[in-house]
Amino acid sequence: MSKNTPTQESLQLTKIDGGTTNVEKYKFEPIKGYPMLNWRGKRPFTSTQYYPAQLKEVHGEEVDGWRNKIFWGDNLQVMSHLLKEYRGEVDLIYIDPPFDSKIEYKKTIKVNRQSAETAYTAFEEKQYTDVWTNDEYLQFIYERAILMRELLSDDGVFCLHCDWHKSHYLRALLDEVFGAGAFQNEIVWHYYNKMQGNINRFASDHDIILVYSKSGKFQFNKLREKREKPVQQIKRVWDKATQSLVNAKDENGNVVYINSTHRTIDDVWRLPMLQPADRVEVVGYPTQKPETLLERIILAYSKPGDIVFDCFMGSGTTQAVSSKYGRRYIGNDINLASVQTTSKRLLGIHEEMADDKYQPTIKNGLRDDSDIQASIEEEGDDAAADWTTVFKVQKVYPGFEVHTVNNYDIFRNPIQAKELLIEALEIQKLEFSTVFDGEKDGHMVKIMPVNRIATRADLNELIAGFDYKAWERKQNEKPNRPVEKITLVCMGHESDLAAQLELAARPFKIDVEVVDILRDKADLEFKRDSQAKVCIKKGELVIERFYPMSLLQKLSLQKESVEDWKELVESVLIDWNYDGAVLQPTVVDIPGKNDLVKGAYKVPQDAGTVRVKITDLLSESWEGSVINGD
Repeated sequence: MSKNTPTQESLQLTKIDGGTTNVEKYKFEPIKGYPMLNWRGKRPFTSTQYYPAQLKEVHGEEVDGWRNKIFWGDNLQVMSHLLKEYRGEVDLIYIDPPFDSKIEYKKTIKVNRQSAETAYTAFEEKQYTDVWTNDEYLQFIYERAILMRELLSDDGVFCLHCDWHKSHYLRALLDEVFGAGAFQNEIVWHYYNKMQGNINRFASDHDIILVYSKSGKFQFNKLREKREKPVQQIKRVWDKATQSLVNAKDENGNVVYINSTHRTIDDVWRLPMLQPADRVEVVGYPTQKPETLLERIILAYSKPGDIVFDCFMGSGTTQAVSSKYGRRYIGNDINLASVQTTSKRLLGIHEEMADDKYQPTIKNGLRDDSDIQASIEEEGDDAAADWTTVFKVQKVYPGFEVHTVNNYDIFRNPIQAKELLIEALEIQKLEFSTVFDGEKDGHMVKIMPVNRIATRADLNELIAGFDYKAWERKQNEKPNRPVEKITLVCMGHESDLAAQLELAARPFKIDVEVVDILRDKADLEFKRDSQAKVCIKKGELVIERFYPMSLLQKLSLQKESVEDWKELVESVLIDWNYDGAVLQPTVVDIPGKNDLVKGAYKVPQDAGTVRVKITDLLSESWEGSVINGD
C-alpha cells in the first residue's frame, strides 16, 4: 500500500493480510545522520508497538471511500496505530507542538447565560502545560519526528512550527532525522499586530516554520499575493533552449514591460495573529493559529485529494483549512478539549459547505478570474492552469469520524472489546474456531471475559473443547514437547488460572501463558462520571437533568450555583438508532455564544435505541441510551 519501495537493508517489515504492516515486528528506517544533536538521556527509537483505535462517533458520509479521521490519544500511540495502514501515505504533515515556552495555557469557562443582563461567572481551566526540562522535550520531539518521517510519502513535506525557545535545537534534530539535505525552507511568520508590554529587549514578533522533504522529489506550488500597488517590471518568460528565465521581447526585439499586480511569496510571511476580539475565527482555544497561515502551507505543499496530518491538532485549524480546499485530513490531540473543539468547528464548517453558494472565506490566496488572468499575463498559461488546480474549491465534502487510542471503553460492549484486544495484540484471528479466538507466535489464543477477573469457571468452555485425539497424535510424534501452546488474555485473573488449565489437560502436557491487560497496562486513570436523566415524553426526547460533576465541583469551590443545567452545556448530540457501538448523530445541537441548547427534541417515528451525548463546558461528556416505545 505504501508509495515507498523499502530496501532489505533499510527496513525489516512483516506484512499481514491486506498488505498492512505488522507493527510489533517493524523496524524504522535508519537515522539519516549528520549533524547529530546530543542530550542527557538520549535514547534510540527504532521500533514501537501497535495500538488499535476504537471508533466512537461518525459525522457525515464517505466520499470516494474516504471519511476524514480525528483521534484522541497520545500522538506517539496514535501514530503507532497509523503505521499499519498509512506508512508512506501521508502527503503533508504540519505540526504546532509545544514550544517549551514555560507557560500554563488556560481556557476561560463562562456560565450563567440566561440573558444579556445576567453577569457571567468565569473561571480558568488549565488546558495544558508547556513546561519541560530541555532533555525530555528533545526526546519527546525526536521520537515523534521519527514516526512522522515513517508516515510521510516519498514526495511528502514535513513542516514544524516553533519559536525562538527551541528552534536552534529543533533544526539540528530534524537534520539528524531527515538528513541535512532534506531541509527546504525556514519560513518566518511575522505577526505584526502582536501587542507587546514594556520589555527590555527587541520584541519577539515572529515564529519559525522549518520545512523538510522526504526526498528530492516533493510537492511545491509557488504562491503569489496581490501587491498594494501595481509595479512596472520586465516580463520574464521561460526559454526552453537555455532552460532559464529570460526577458520577454516583442516582434521588434524590444523588451516587454507589464504592470505587475502580484508578487511571488518569499520565506517571510507578514500575516496578522488572531486577536481575542475576532468574532469569526476565534474558538477559545489557547495557541490557536490563523487560517491564513495554514492556507499558505496547505496550498503550497499539497494538492486536492492529498492526505494532510496534524498530530498537535489544538483548535483544528489544519483540519478546517484542509476541508475548505478539498484535502483529506487526519487529526490528533491528547487533549480532550482539542477533540471537542475541533469536532464542533468542523460541524459548523460542514453546515456552511452544504450551501450551494459556499466559497471559502479566507482572503489570502488567488481564486477570482482577475487573479487567474494576472497569472496568465505574468507567468503564462501553464502556470495559471496549475494555479486553478491547486486552488480548486471542492463541492463534495467527506464527513469525519472520531476515534480513541489507548483510552478504551471496553466494558460496554464485550464483542467490540474482544475485537479491540485481538487488534491490540496483533493476533491472527480464527474465523471458524468455536474454541479459540486466534493464533499468535504458535500459541492458540483465548480472550477471557473483559468485564471481570477470569476464574476457574471461565475455563469450562475451553476444557470442553479440548481435542484429545489430536493431542494423542502430537504426543506420539514428539513425546517431549507440549501438545498445545495456549495464551489466555484477561482483565485480571485468579492466581492459579494457568495451573488449573494445565491440570485439566492431564495426562497431556500443555504450555499455558496468561496475558493480563490490567497488569501490563497499569497506567489507568479513574474519574467521577457525570450524571443525567433522559426520557421520552409525548413524542419528545427530554433531558430533564444533567450534572457535570467535575464542572459543578469547580463552581462549588467558588461558591457559585447554576439554576439551569443548559448553562453548563457545550453541545448535545443524538443518534436516533444507536447500534450499540458507534455514535452516528443526526441531531447536533451546538448553540451560539449567547444561546443555550434546546433540551427537548422531537423523536422521529422510526427511532429505536436513542443515544444521547452531552458535552459540558470543560469538554467532558456523558452518554446514555433510552429505548423509544418503553
